[in-house]
Amino acid sequence: MNINEIIEKLKDILSTEYEDRKIFDKDVAAALSMSKESLSHLKKKNGIPYEQISKFCASRKISINWVLYDQMPRSLEEETEKYTRIKHFTRINASAGGGGFNYDEDYEYLSIDKKLLDALYKSNNANPDAIAALNVMGDSMEPTLLDREVILFDKENLDVSKGGIFIVSTNAGLFVKRVALKTDGALELISDNKSYNSETIAAEELDTIRLLGRVVGRVGLV
Repeated sequence: MNINEIIEKLKDILSTEYEDRKIFDKDVAAALSMSKESLSHLKKKNGIPYEQISKFCASRKISINWVLYDQMPRSLEEETEKYTRIKHFTRINASAGGGGFNYDEDYEYLSIDKKLLDALYKSNNANPDAIAALNVMGDSMEPTLLDREVILFDKENLDVSKGGIFIVSTNAGLFVKRVALKTDGALELISDNKSYNSETIAAEELDTIRLLGRVVGRVGLV
């Protein structure tokens, strides 16, 4: 990236605003809210005034990536569309207790390749708005899920009739467990680690727990 090339590109942009005359470095400096001396100093050391250029581009609705890297807006859009963002509740852990779950809790965004996310579904069409991420804590679901792994769960999938691994909010805390629906309507919460006993929630006590969603994937550790 060369400051002189960038200045020439800015001159081209300014030339559309000042059609009747040649554009000089001083005009670029003025457009960047800089003195011509400051711009001259940057040219000598090949310094890039990123903040000033970003404001210049924003005011004219021009892609700064085009100015700096010759990247066309459509190519950037196509690359961005490959990824989707889901909420990752980094301060909440599942499988070790610690209270309930609130979707207004602090979260960060986790960017995931949309093709990978779609691959988790038979329809190959995931709904990113329905998917969230939590951290696993503890070894109760080993070897299926490991301590400190990030797991993805679907908030809209609450059907336990075919089993599966679910995020379960109970009075004792938040857990990730394999769930089995029994013939009498009770739910069995099963740990894949055989060192842990399973727990049965009687049908008349189901109102004491809340299913938050079915686990559909994980971001494993190396």
